[in-house]
Amino acid sequence: MNYGLYLSASGVLTNLYRQDVYANNLANVATVGFKPDVPAIRQRAPEAVEDGLSSQVSQRLLEQLGGGVLAGPQSVSFAAGSLEQTGGPLDVALDAPDAFFAVSAADPAGGDRASVRLTRDGRFTRSAQGYLVTVAGGHAVLDPQDQPIRIGDGAPLTIDSAGRLRQNGQVVAQLQITSVRDPQRLVKHGQNLFGFQGQADPRVPAEAAGVRQGFVEASAVDPVTTLLSLVEATQAATANTNLIRYHDLLMDRAVNVLGRVA
Repeated sequence: MNYGLYLSASGVLTNLYRQDVYANNLANVATVGFKPDVPAIRQRAPEAVEDGLSSQVSQRLLEQLGGGVLAGPQSVSFAAGSLEQTGGPLDVALDAPDAFFAVSAADPAGGDRASVRLTRDGRFTRSAQGYLVTVAGGHAVLDPQDQPIRIGDGAPLTIDSAGRLRQNGQVVAQLQITSVRDPQRLVKHGQNLFGFQGQADPRVPAEAAGVRQGFVEASAVDPVTTLLSLVEATQAATANTNLIRYHDLLMDRAVNVLGRVA
């Protein structure tokens, strides 16, 4: 098999993966509190090195070309988005980039069993049962004891910078504002929610989270740089596709022209 075909194919597949990630980020440029994914690529070791083959089957000249590229570990950028004023009494945003709201969401792997999820999307509303829930998905917002927050109807609601909810001048509830020991342990679960990797709970109390009532956090996606990255990934995939076409042409000439002359 033509070694160059393998190298070019790895370039096509890896850059198609990058295209998908950047396109998804771009599609969420207007999603409140969205955190963009960061694709990574890594160099693949030559076949003899990767498979631990003996030096007898080693091809030093080919191995100098490397083994192509592979998709590396994908991460999430937790850079804060800009704050946009909405004036909504149940819209809240966080100043601290490493702080999250805690909500209760059903675990797809556990049926109806609810699990704690984290989000930066602070668009809340009052459910028909009087609970504070997220606009996206209707998930119950939790207090520091992981209990759903229930608020009264009618009286104006204020939320201070510490996340305390007041009605008629009385504190009626407290938002759970949490941080995590290692943000890269968080895994996206859809609807702007993050879950935890592993069994241990990584939550720690957030310090000076800075709750802002009447604001929401915009998407952290930079549309210009994301579009440029998408174009660059598309060009790289196209270039590797052209290389595959050239390798195919060379093999055609080698088999049908050089072989016939010989």
